[in-house]
Amino acid sequence: MILNSRRTFLKNSFLTSVVLLTCGEKLFAAVTPLQTIAMVHKDLFPDSDMIPNADNINASYYLNSILNHSRVTDENKTFIRNGVKWLNEESVTKYKKIYTKLSSSQRQKILQEIAQTNWGDSWINTIMSYLLEAMLGDPVYGGNRDETGWKWLNHKSGMPRPEEALV
Repeated sequence: MILNSRRTFLKNSFLTSVVLLTCGEKLFAAVTPLQTIAMVHKDLFPDSDMIPNADNINASYYLNSILNHSRVTDENKTFIRNGVKWLNEESVTKYKKIYTKLSSSQRQKILQEIAQTNWGDSWINTIMSYLLEAMLGDPVYGGNRDETGWKWLNHKSGMPRPEEALV
């Protein structure tokens, strides 16, 4: 991808930007959305012999490439970024730690709690949708590394397969 300007670079790289969390008037923590989302991916698809995990399917890379795509609305990108911020705010409120610093059981509790809210349910649904796309899409789009998701489902791809990402 060729970056024509600083503005394009900054707009396209928001997952590597930092979310600043404050407690009162003081800075509490800083975390990148990509770190938080990678942890959420692992919590939604934990390591198991039964299903591929988020690292095996390259889920974070896939989400980053999707969110840099011009066909993904700015509203959707903002919702995902805000969801990361809100998730971390909930973690700080309840446990005084950002999401990535919580124990596995604390992270599961936070996910269960936010799933009871309108924003949380929609945000988890959005993250899961992209996670499943990463698992089941053609590897040419950046996810499903080594056809891991297809192998898990014993799926045989149709032919011809795309030679390059078309969208």
